[in-house]
Amino acid sequence: MRPEDTPGNLFVVAAPSGAGKSSLVKALLELDSRLAVSVSHTTRKARGQEQHGREYWFIDEAEFRGMIDRGDFFEWAQVHGNLYGTSRSAIEARLERGEDVVLEIDWQGALQIKKIFPHAVLIFILPPSWTELEQRLRRRGEDDAATIEVRMANAREEVAQARHFDFVIINSLFETALFDLKTVVHSQRLKYAAQLRNRSQVFAALDLS
Repeated sequence: MRPEDTPGNLFVVAAPSGAGKSSLVKALLELDSRLAVSVSHTTRKARGQEQHGREYWFIDEAEFRGMIDRGDFFEWAQVHGNLYGTSRSAIEARLERGEDVVLEIDWQGALQIKKIFPHAVLIFILPPSWTELEQRLRRRGEDDAATIEVRMANAREEVAQARHFDFVIINSLFETALFDLKTVVHSQRLKYAAQLRNRSQVFAALDLS
């Protein structure tokens, strides 16, 4: 089945570290039972309460490189010195079953996905300001000052890529940003092509194609 013919929708969410991407996606999944999250593979160590197979599949670099060689990833990239990749088989199976899938990945991976799935919906989460982004990084208490400085420098490069995305959401107030994210997902499901794929009997009865 060609990517554009799969009945499910693919949503790709990217953001600089600290912009609130993971919190927004988690809240969206709790509200929308039709969405499934694709768990990425990474070589970085688990943080805090993260669990293998929930936030990420945590593997070593040798295993990751083996998956690259076998063509197991739709996309992979190096971010902050660690490798991240999106499983090809997991995405294809869910989309072909008609599930809507959301990916949390970096901007490099998002643009790679768009080349493979032209109908993928790319969503970029922006912070309201550089000052607020830095404050959020400090408040979460996961990184030392040097690491935060690196993340802020990387964030400027990442934010510059937002122009290549289909939608941009500014996460100033969490509830407003979550509403915006829900709106993007719902509007995609109502597009003509999506309705034609998923409600084909109705369209056929109305002599539409």
